[in-house]
Amino acid sequence: MSETSEHVYFAAPPLPYYLESGVTLHQPGDQHPSRKQLGVFDLLIVESGCLFIGEEEQRWSLTEGQTLLLLPDLYHYSVKPSEENTVFYWVHFQAVGQWQQSSLEHANLNHEAHYKRFLTSPYSLHLQKAWTLPYPEQAYRLMRALNKAGSERQSSAFWTQQQTFEELLRMMDLRQNESYTSPVVTLAEKTEAYIKNNYRTEITSKTMSETLNFHYNYITRCMKQVYGMTPIDYLAKYRLEQAKLLLLKTEWPVAEIAMHVGFENVPYFSNCFTRQIGLPPTKFRKRYTS
Repeated sequence: MSETSEHVYFAAPPLPYYLESGVTLHQPGDQHPSRKQLGVFDLLIVESGCLFIGEEEQRWSLTEGQTLLLLPDLYHYSVKPSEENTVFYWVHFQAVGQWQQSSLEHANLNHEAHYKRFLTSPYSLHLQKAWTLPYPEQAYRLMRALNKAGSERQSSAFWTQQQTFEELLRMMDLRQNESYTSPVVTLAEKTEAYIKNNYRTEITSKTMSETLNFHYNYITRCMKQVYGMTPIDYLAKYRLEQAKLLLLKTEWPVAEIAMHVGFENVPYFSNCFTRQIGLPPTKFRKRYTS
C-alpha cells in the first residue's frame, strides 16, 4: 500500500464516538463483505497477512501495521480473497460534528485551507485515510482492550471503551506528529499558546518575535492564514473572553478585571468589550447574573 495523500478532518468537540469493534481472522479464500451506505465510519487495522479491499474507485492491499478509514456513505468491497491467514481489527464509530475528506493534491487546496474551515471548533482531529502506523503494537494493545471491554458489565464497558477509543484517536491524530503538520500551522499554534500563557502581561511584536524566533511579519502571515486574524487581534479577543468569564464568576470591579486581563486603560477596555460583545461590561454582568 502506498501512502495516500487523502485525509479526513473531524471538528472537535464533539469527538467521534465509539459504537462497536472486533477482530477478524481471514483464512485463504475468505474476503471482506461488500457494503453500501453502511452509515458509520469503519476503521481497519491489519495485524498480520494482507487484506485486499476497495472503496468506490480506490483499492488497497493492507499489510501488517497499516490502517484504512472507510467512509460511511461510500461503497466498500473485497478486491479479492485473502491469500494467507490475515488478522485485522475493526472499529465502527460515528461523528456528530462536522467532518470532511480532502486530498492534499487537489488543485489549490492545502492543509491550512482545510484546517481553517474547522476553526469554529476548538480543535480539528486529523486522520490520514490510509496509513502505516508508526507504533503498531500500541494500536493492537488498544484494540485488544476495546474488544475485551465488551465482555464487561455494560455500565463499566461504556466508559472503558469510550476512553480507550479516544486514546486510539489521539494516537492516530496526525496533528500530534509534527512531521505531518505544516510549518505554518505549527507556528500559528505556538503563537496561540504563547498568547494564552502570557495574555496578562504586555505582549508586543518585539517580544513575540524574540520568543518564537521568527520575524513578526511571518508570524502574522501564519496566524492570518490559519486563524483568520493577526496575533494582536487574537490577543485582544482572548483577553475579552477571559474578561467575560471573570465578570460572570467573580464580583471583582470592572477596573480590576480590566487590569487582570492585560488592559491598562479601563475606558479603552470598556469600549473594546462593548464593541466586541455588544454590551458594556456592567450590563453584560447584570444580564447573566441578576
